Amino acid sequence: MKEERQVEPFVFCTEVRLVVLTGRKASNAEQLLQNLSEVSGASVFYHTHYLYLVHHYEEPASYNDFANWVSQALQDQRLAERLAAIDLLAMKSLREMRESLAAVLWRHINDDGYRERYCPPGDEFHFCEAKSFVMTTGLVARNAQEFVQAIGLVTPSCLHFHIFEARLRPDHPTNDFSQWLRSSGEDRLANRIDRLNPYTMTLRELQQEIIKLGRSYLRR
Repeated sequence: MKEERQVEPFVFCTEVRLVVLTGRKASNAEQLLQNLSEVSGASVFYHTHYLYLVHHYEEPASYNDFANWVSQALQDQRLAERLAAIDLLAMKSLREMRESLAAVLWRHINDDGYRERYCPPGDEFHFCEAKSFVMTTGLVARNAQEFVQAIGLVTPSCLHFHIFEARLRPDHPTNDFSQWLRSSGEDRLANRIDRLNPYTMTLRELQQEIIKLGRSYLRR
């Protein structure tokens, strides 16, 4: 019989986000690199993760704002592909994410065949960041069964907070769901959720995958 552990209930949270301009903008790859090195981590997170929140049912060309802008405004498809190919799941911090993006830009700019490109006037890349206000949803889980039931009721914003934001917090290498399940003794379900790649699906698809894993786990 599995040992019962006394842990705090899981409180599902969500966020309200206020998107603001930072005042920084770029007209070419060199300016994009310079500003990327100086903006806040919140800005880096916004431009690499916000589209996962707003696109619930359909997949954009890339969820990476930097790659989309380079492709559309600079018409530099090679650089766009390199930026879009960065494995965000492998990133353990916003600092690592920033350094990976900057490294791709630096190598491209310093390539022998590099040709400087400027965007048309009015198409500059404007760096933004989101000011977040976290609040509880009213949903609480005290065990794996309640957790699986609640997952079917949460919003995309709740999933975004507990999956994407959680794994990039300092000293927090996994999502909130897996961490709580593991502390509750539900290691197998925690590991199964850990193995999901949230960057390859919409949030609604991710929600359905977690529900499927949870129901299968509870039937064991």
